[in-house]
Amino acid sequence: MKALLLLAFGGPRSLDEVEMFLTRLFGGRKPSPEQLERVKERYRLIGGRSPLPEITFKQAQALEEALNTKGKRFKSYVGMRYGHPLIEETIKEICQDGIHEAIAIPMAPFRSRFSTGAYQEELKRANQISGDKLRVALIEGWHLHPLFVQAVAEKIDEGMNWFTQEEREKVHLIFTAHSLPESVIGNDPYVDDMQKSVNEVLKRIEPLPWHMAFQSKGVGMERWIGPDVESVLIELNKIHIKKVLIVPIGFVSDHIEILYDIDIVYRQQAESLGMVLKRTASLNHSERFIEALTTVVEENITK
Repeated sequence: MKALLLLAFGGPRSLDEVEMFLTRLFGGRKPSPEQLERVKERYRLIGGRSPLPEITFKQAQALEEALNTKGKRFKSYVGMRYGHPLIEETIKEICQDGIHEAIAIPMAPFRSRFSTGAYQEELKRANQISGDKLRVALIEGWHLHPLFVQAVAEKIDEGMNWFTQEEREKVHLIFTAHSLPESVIGNDPYVDDMQKSVNEVLKRIEPLPWHMAFQSKGVGMERWIGPDVESVLIELNKIHIKKVLIVPIGFVSDHIEILYDIDIVYRQQAESLGMVLKRTASLNHSERFIEALTTVVEENITK
């Protein structure tokens, strides 16, 4: 029996967990009352919680069932960087269950020291706390897997159906991923992974004008990679583009960056510019995405 460990960013499961979530995100520093209330209000607007934990558990369960149906022996677990269950808690649980080997998969398609690298460091730290009892193999860099690419392309095809045939000829795609500080990027593969993934998706859909943009950048004086979505919308409006379909290719699950940043903030900005903005549905635990993850795991455990 091996553990199948899905790693995700995490999110508050209720408004009461927002403070804990932000404190971990801020490296142990508690948010100010103003920060806390601002973020709580965003979660109130999307239902009072993050759907990410529940979705990740469903992904893990579906992946476990798909693999075990094929004769594998996995038990699925979920570990979060900034929310419960924390990676450290989950590593302890796996060890208590008497499992000594784990396959870990970050729910982030693009490699980066800031994302997949951070998961690897947290796995190492958590495993050391548990006495290094667990052998962990991390699977990353599945952004070019044909089934992942196909899953994204299918969501674009579905999204285009929200426009009339006449409108479809005028739709511009905006592929998005989370922005990162410029200081983090350097020789990081993040942007290149995104570009290559987008290029593969474009081969599988009808020809459409497209753009890459980054979203949900942090606050403060530090420079973040761009262009950001807000700037791209302004530039498209200048050339009289009125129909936009956002493809959040860097995210695989609904969470605040999807449900608030895109569905509320960017949509309101588009409306103020006289534009119509729609987005593709998240992959979540859709059949094609689970098929992609299943194949990724199978290919890695046979190497």
